[in-house]
Amino acid sequence: MIKTKQIQRPQLVMIVDDHEINRDAIGAILEDDYELLFAENGKEALDLMQKHATELSIVLLDLMMPVMSGFEVLAFIQKDELLRTIPVIVLTAEKQAELKALQMGAADFITKPFDMPEVILARVGRIIELSEGRALISAAERDPLTGLYNRNFFFEYANRLYHYHPEYKMDAVVINIERFHTINALNGRSFGDDVLRCIGVEIRLFLAETEGISSRVEADRFEIYCIPQPDYAAVLARLQEAVSRISSKVNIHLRMGVKPWQENIDPVILFDGAQAACNMVRGDYKNPLMIYNEDMHLQELLNQRLLNGLLPAVKEKQLRVFYQPKYDILHDPPRLSSAEALIRWDHPELGMISPGQFVPLFEGNGLIGIVDSFVWEEAARQVASWRDRLGFTLPVSVNLSRSDVFDPTLIDRLVHLIESNNLSYSNIKLEVTESAYTDNAGQVLGVIRQLRELGFEIEMDDFGSGYSSLNMLSDMPFDVLKMDMKFIRSIETNEVDRRLVTLILDIARYLGVRVVAEGVETEGQLNILRDDGCDLVQGYYFSRPLPPEEFEKLILREIEIS
Repeated sequence: MIKTKQIQRPQLVMIVDDHEINRDAIGAILEDDYELLFAENGKEALDLMQKHATELSIVLLDLMMPVMSGFEVLAFIQKDELLRTIPVIVLTAEKQAELKALQMGAADFITKPFDMPEVILARVGRIIELSEGRALISAAERDPLTGLYNRNFFFEYANRLYHYHPEYKMDAVVINIERFHTINALNGRSFGDDVLRCIGVEIRLFLAETEGISSRVEADRFEIYCIPQPDYAAVLARLQEAVSRISSKVNIHLRMGVKPWQENIDPVILFDGAQAACNMVRGDYKNPLMIYNEDMHLQELLNQRLLNGLLPAVKEKQLRVFYQPKYDILHDPPRLSSAEALIRWDHPELGMISPGQFVPLFEGNGLIGIVDSFVWEEAARQVASWRDRLGFTLPVSVNLSRSDVFDPTLIDRLVHLIESNNLSYSNIKLEVTESAYTDNAGQVLGVIRQLRELGFEIEMDDFGSGYSSLNMLSDMPFDVLKMDMKFIRSIETNEVDRRLVTLILDIARYLGVRVVAEGVETEGQLNILRDDGCDLVQGYYFSRPLPPEEFEKLILREIEIS
């Protein structure tokens, strides 16, 4: 049975004894000077110590208990980097047990029966006083919420292990909580703190069974420097199970990255690799564990090369804009209606690089705005060139990323782009991904509405990728809905996908917006979309993305037909 005194006092003392009469006797001696916490066996005591690790001033521990003895508790405490900072006074009537307990880390002992209250009070007070200096140092070292080391002390100790104890071959482990800011926003900061505290407790329990140190580095990022483990999936499953017990109504998902020990690699570099591995499984709830390997190392080197090469690529015109046509399929025959501008990188050493390699990289590093600006300028110049040389004005869609939307100079830059090329606002269409509407929605919607008022046409890209809800659509300012290509791939064979496409087209008609279907590759797909009333189509059925000089042939053919 566990009970706590209701009066709050600055120092918390835990009394652990399997006999209630002994607990009450010690409690009566201490209750006027301390806040008390009681446990009736070793297992219960350890659970409470984990929960109150940063609050406990001292533990009075009986050695002879049927459910986990005091000796077993002492052995566990000595393996836990946080619990071993809490002083323990053992309660015993056996002289031999006193010596053994002191050898196992006990700070002092009190002999049964408890017939000298003044001595007990004096010993408790003296041990607490002696430990306060160490506690101040410990408080500076540790995160107060989880009891784990803070970042600076963690790397100080990790570097000491690396430099002075090379016999320890330590792995780097990084753990993150998926969408932790959302968990906090929806459930309150107190709930979020409970999640963090739970992870801290479970990490300390894990390290009590092995060798290593740990830290809470950032809000939801934990790092463990430990001897290699045979099964990191089991370690992650253990942590996941612990946080899942917090609430049956809140889904909490963890992910883990591991960088195995490597000779002559210091802890900071090791943890960079573990973080990179952890980032690679962001949002992957089925496979939330990644072990850093040589392929990832090569990818990191390539990524750094691409990041370093972006500005030279813009300056030296290595970046090229290709154009994929969009056809109006409600017209017979289909008519060239517009195009989408797509970026390519013709690297002098690596050759043509797919945008799938560098666009997500630049998005994650805040550099995608440089790419977007390049595409805008090239597309506007190209639209003006075709108009002036061929007498044919072809609207072109360009991407507007989330980072662009939050740029305070965005509207002025786009207005200058239109005016400097003597274009109409309808000549440049702005594609905004569906997901961009959901984060900081108020600001995003405000910017998009201003752009529409100027005359820009807004296309919602990747509709159906799973972010927006139907009740949000009526509030979103857009003129064209671009259906994600994943719906198109199997509409000839999959009845569910076919019905989803029909539903999306019905929604678009209800909202009074046009629909572009991406990724159309077969005549069967084209016929289904036409029969269901889809307005525009792009995909390999008509044409792959083309460089400007090849795309110009499509324009000339359209002029001839007209």
